[in-house]
Amino acid sequence: MNSVPYKTRTDLARIASEAMRERGLESEFSAAALRQLAGITAAGQDGDPRVQDRTALPWCSIDNDDSQDLDQLTACEVLDGGRVRVFVAVADVDVLVRKDSAIDEHARCNTTSVYTSARIFPMLPERLSTDLTSLNPDQLRLAMVSEMVIASDGSLEQSSVYQARVRNQAKLAYDAVAAWIDGRGPLPEAARAVPGMDVQIRVQDAVAQRLRARRHAQGSLEFETFQPHAVFEGERVVDIRQQVHNRARQLIEELMIAANICTAHFLMRSGGVSLRRVVRSPERWAQIVSEAQKYGETLPAQPDSGALELFLAKRRRADPLRFADLSLVIVKLMGSGEYVVEQAHAAPVGHFGLALRDYTHSTAPNRRYPDLITLRLLKSVLRGESPPYTPAELDVLAAHCTRQEDAAKKVERRVRKSEAALLLESRIGQHFDAIVTGQTDSGTWLRIFTPPAEGRLIAGQAELSIGQLVRVQLVETNVLRGFIDFVLSGPGQ
Repeated sequence: MNSVPYKTRTDLARIASEAMRERGLESEFSAAALRQLAGITAAGQDGDPRVQDRTALPWCSIDNDDSQDLDQLTACEVLDGGRVRVFVAVADVDVLVRKDSAIDEHARCNTTSVYTSARIFPMLPERLSTDLTSLNPDQLRLAMVSEMVIASDGSLEQSSVYQARVRNQAKLAYDAVAAWIDGRGPLPEAARAVPGMDVQIRVQDAVAQRLRARRHAQGSLEFETFQPHAVFEGERVVDIRQQVHNRARQLIEELMIAANICTAHFLMRSGGVSLRRVVRSPERWAQIVSEAQKYGETLPAQPDSGALELFLAKRRRADPLRFADLSLVIVKLMGSGEYVVEQAHAAPVGHFGLALRDYTHSTAPNRRYPDLITLRLLKSVLRGESPPYTPAELDVLAAHCTRQEDAAKKVERRVRKSEAALLLESRIGQHFDAIVTGQTDSGTWLRIFTPPAEGRLIAGQAELSIGQLVRVQLVETNVLRGFIDFVLSGPGQ
């Protein structure tokens, strides 16, 4: 059991802060950053006549229920022949957070916001990320706009990038929008208040599904990840819930992917360098082939994202219960994403998972530093100025962003384990249905279904195989270390 009691949300926040420091991430802003923040009293302004006025468009944001750092807005316009003009506006964070300022130094150190249920560690101070640089409702804001014409088959006909002033007309949330799209709930009140917003959402959803179908036809991979989050009532953890990937999340995901492609193409056409997000062709493809053979499937000898997607789609339909675990295996064998610097007209590394040649991160500059870098590169091109970064600087930043993003994910994963341990602490001795998810030298690992949590089997593990359903008894938890231990108590139901 825990040598020191950890019982509350505040305790979990302390665990999260310590995990940040252990991974080389800053949990607090420096005194210099706070002094800079004190001098920022209003949203950014830009009198450049090239900044366009796009405030009349029916912009909306769709994000998590509790999200306050709104990075992007979307709008659309129906054209002839089944075509749709799509607009994606991304917050101009650079107008208030200049390169090499004290706030920028903090952002450059962490490179990302770190999200734990107990505490969020924002990349930028909250007065910026949730207010002055956030695309909040009914507020005039500067943004970088990607304007794209999407054909009826989901192909990108043309695109442009420019600076503009925008105004969010409706702040919406994923779950409520998805419920309305699926016919399970009413149109959210914020959307009802804007004439025509219902049509906007329907058209954007239809375009997103076209884009999605085209991506998967070209070999883009679809995984299911295990990302539970704790639910609090005051200081108490009362539940753990798995995030559902619904139609509204797909809508934003597809339009953001399209905007990231548009940004990559724009920077490539400008003849300069860009910071790309890549997933290399898997070096461990032979192991992926072997994994598919366990299910009686044959994959090509050489990496083929289209064939892998067909295999994954088939397994999702055949065995949805175990698909998240198969996804994790394939993701590990593929290798993680990374940031690289690419010169215009050079052969791109590409993103194997998305089956894309040209892809960057550009749509979340309030919470992800590579997007802020890309925003600055875009502005320099549009204004005919020298690039804000040398290729050598970008090379260093690319490697640093890759490392820190990995560190942030480890912090989030570490705290999720502590959250689960805290919730389950009062349920020691109870029995749970579970599925075996892994076997290593340190033991057999499993996932219980209700609540969704992962733990280790410390006894009774003989003859078990990955994917097997079992019945287990919870015998010990350690909130500080995030340990949850079970013993086998019977076969699965």
